[in-house]
Amino acid sequence: MRRRLALGLALLSLSGCATVRTLDAAKPGAPVVYAGTRLDWYTINGGCCPLDRFGAEAPRYPGLDLPASALLDTLLLPFSLATALGVSLGVSGGL
Repeated sequence: MRRRLALGLALLSLSGCATVRTLDAAKPGAPVVYAGTRLDWYTINGGCCPLDRFGAEAPRYPGLDLPASALLDTLLLPFSLATALGVSLGVSGGL
């Protein structure tokens, strides 16, 4: 029972996670490094237009999302730094 609840909460948080939302935003000039954390922080501080700045809508509860986004952004830091520097890693995904 506890595992199901934990899994459900994890999936729910990832569906609204700012980092996940910014991964496929593909907006030219949008921040890449710590993008989800920055999106949450921008929204918490009253930013007016997250869609224009980040290419993604902010999560409904950015204060609750901030720790998860910071963790996921940290795990993805090597990839986001490579992208920001213009280094092609030749990584592709999908089935």
